[in-house]
Amino acid sequence: MIRRPAFATAHSHAFQRGMRGLAQRPGPRGTDDFWSWRTAMYDLASSLDPERIHAISRVAFDELREAGVLTVGEFHYVHHQPDGTPYDDRTVMADAVVRAAKDAGLRVALLRGVYHRGGPGVAAAHAQVRFSDRSLDDALRDVEALRARYRDDPDVVVGLAPHSVRALPPSWLAPIADHARAHDLPLHMHVAELPGVVAWCVAESAKRPVELLADAGVLSPRFVAVHATHLAPHEARLLGEAGAFVCINPTTERDLGDGHPDVTALREAGCRLCTGIDSHVLTDPFEDMRGIELGERLRTLLRVTIREPGPTVAERLWEAASHEGARACGFADAGGEVLIDRGARALALVDDEHLLDALVFSGTCRVVAGIARAEPRRV
Repeated sequence: MIRRPAFATAHSHAFQRGMRGLAQRPGPRGTDDFWSWRTAMYDLASSLDPERIHAISRVAFDELREAGVLTVGEFHYVHHQPDGTPYDDRTVMADAVVRAAKDAGLRVALLRGVYHRGGPGVAAAHAQVRFSDRSLDDALRDVEALRARYRDDPDVVVGLAPHSVRALPPSWLAPIADHARAHDLPLHMHVAELPGVVAWCVAESAKRPVELLADAGVLSPRFVAVHATHLAPHEARLLGEAGAFVCINPTTERDLGDGHPDVTALREAGCRLCTGIDSHVLTDPFEDMRGIELGERLRTLLRVTIREPGPTVAERLWEAASHEGARACGFADAGGEVLIDRGARALALVDDEHLLDALVFSGTCRVVAGIARAEPRRV
């Protein structure tokens, strides 16, 4: 049996596991992209209640655990009833997701999403109303209620997740950053996922997304820029100078046709890389891990894009998919080990010297035999 640090997926929307297979056929308009996929996702989001979000999340989390994942960063934004009215227990949906993660044996960072609008000058509509908070104070009170509830649970971290520059006004960014800083909370945000969102940000603020976040004091070593797909070079440098994480989600980004970030620029800028499953279109942490490098090979038309001396490519990728993902979620380390079956067919004919290389670039979750937990620690 081989022991390696357990995987951590730093960006998950567990409820989206319920739409697997539902958005894989051409739509009637003839153009399929993120926005057409989002229509199907909104249909699912509109149907959720506490029982259903727990049931779907449990399936998603059980699948992650079986694949060797011990830590999940759950970017949670389905808060209220379908008409936007808060539940009597305002955090009942978040609690259902946390319960599903714990039932599956996972450590979870519940990253409480902050959402307010459909876009610059556009009110929230349709499914968005159940994501949206009427005020920032409402959102922060919910964060504090969740923090109090799970304060003594070593397997639960509560963090803040302003959804995107599209979904909340720029004036909310600095207070959110201040709250996260004051309480030492993980702070995750979708950043530059789509060219259209970048264009909206520039039109509204005259700044690109990372410029706006830097000016608002959002960037820090606890900040996680999710996607970071369409950055200008100087934005990568701003993230690196702040010691921030970038969470890359290769299986979802391929599925949605969103593109692949300039990983070389992110690495050279000093950004800390981690991985996320995002939409749960495919549950295989090996595929997400190697997707960082293989996507960069496609983008650059080169092989082996990590050429610096030191750890091997495989070692760097496993670190991103395990310890770094856990740290991005507010835990001190991977929290345990994934047990790998040395006799698995995928590892036949592989010598010990090149075993990790084979695991990273040719392994799948079928080689996973289980997870061994360690004593829990937080950052």
